[in-house]
Amino acid sequence: MITADRSPRLAAPAPHHAGRVAAERAEIDDAATTEVDALTLGRRIREHRTARSMTLGELAAAIERAPSQVSAIENGKREPRLSMLRTIASALGTTVDELLRTDAPSERAALEIAVERAQRGPVFAALGLDPFRVAKGMNDQTLATILALHNEIDRLHRERAATPEEARRANAVLRAEMRSRDNFYPELEAKAAELLEAVGHTGGPVSHQLVADMASHLGYSLHYVGDLPHSTRSVTDKRNGRIYLPTQQSPSRDSRSPILQALASHLLGHSEPHGYADFLRQRIETNYLTAAILLPEQAAVRFLTEAKNLRRISMEELRDHFAVSYETAAHRFTNLATARLGIPVHFTKVHESGTIIKAYENDRVRFPSDALGAIEGTTMCRNWTARTVFDVEDRFSPWYQYTDTPSGTFWCTSRIEKAKEGEYSVSVGVPFEHVKWFRGRETPHRAVSRCPDPACCQAPAGLAERWADASWPAARTPTSLLAALPTGTFPGVDQTEVFAFLEAHAPRA
Repeated sequence: MITADRSPRLAAPAPHHAGRVAAERAEIDDAATTEVDALTLGRRIREHRTARSMTLGELAAAIERAPSQVSAIENGKREPRLSMLRTIASALGTTVDELLRTDAPSERAALEIAVERAQRGPVFAALGLDPFRVAKGMNDQTLATILALHNEIDRLHRERAATPEEARRANAVLRAEMRSRDNFYPELEAKAAELLEAVGHTGGPVSHQLVADMASHLGYSLHYVGDLPHSTRSVTDKRNGRIYLPTQQSPSRDSRSPILQALASHLLGHSEPHGYADFLRQRIETNYLTAAILLPEQAAVRFLTEAKNLRRISMEELRDHFAVSYETAAHRFTNLATARLGIPVHFTKVHESGTIIKAYENDRVRFPSDALGAIEGTTMCRNWTARTVFDVEDRFSPWYQYTDTPSGTFWCTSRIEKAKEGEYSVSVGVPFEHVKWFRGRETPHRAVSRCPDPACCQAPAGLAERWADASWPAARTPTSLLAALPTGTFPGVDQTEVFAFLEAHAPRA
């Protein structure tokens, strides 16, 4: 990066040049934020010098600098000031813009730059390897081999570093992005609409047959098998255009979702994720596109707008109208609530242990979080709807509740859903001023939450004193929340098992 402040100082200018230097300094300061890769810049200078058959000494003499200074610039170890860069460009018969191009001047130069950058990274330092000079005599194959070994070691290091902290940090970053966009992604809405139009969907719930037509339209056939790898929901054979699905469907899962999720990855051009954050982003995009297909934007907005006008927005009615799960309906509502209805909203999925699995908000609600800003894995306040719903005997009716908090009063509607890890509450809520649009606003149920005040959910002092040293509970929290993230390109998936499965099921010539 070329900057005004970080570059090494050169010889002081003569007094009679003070005015010119001051003007150049102002220009340099204006360009201080321009980032240029020093290695690429150095290689471009070297390429232009050798193309003009100039020696290092000749270029140094032309710009009135020591050869060692020019060598340091060409090797990417020194960042020239803008004024020096102009002088170098003039001596080489080129322009500053040409020298500042971000692409490498040749394939060989690109390879040398990559190896140099690798040597300056943490992998070489961690291995205790001394850097070496990339000599002209080293052939391309040698450099490519060194680079491949470095990249593989770097991948293994990142894989081992896939800790819960990395996952929580990635979740916090993505949630901030979702909040900034009100959880609405027009580009994904457009892809969903395009696919629905291609298969002739004219309205109503998207049938399983229509989903199969989408697969066929995109060049895939569906194959139901009894030996799908246990760590997968589906496996796609991109070479032969096949999507493998389990013959036995879980009663708690929509049979259309695994197909649409597989197609979504194809539509979005997903490649193998190069880290947990990339994996998480792909999963969010896939789930978004799947919901946008099952609840098409125009139809869903029309339905919700009518419900808003009647002041009876209901997650249950949204679920039933489009024949989707309650969780899918709740998720989809968060996509459209703010962007299309002008309603700020929050969403939670909370395990029966009180552990937050998923959460989203753009309505000022305050969820518990850790020092990284992550919400997943923290404990929801015992007084929130997402927790009190577990104490309700009637599991067939929606549970509505107002909760008074330090950041305002919020209304929530919640339901309990079952999964193999136990029961979960899925909740959608809004600030008090927007409850007028929802069915269930007349509920008498009300609670007070003082969280994040630690006294809110703590046991009474006397009770805590009696049992603090005499209790030893066994947690029911899903182990997936407590363990380190599984390693691998796709966390939790046994790729060897997947490869063996595809080999066994691939069509034979």
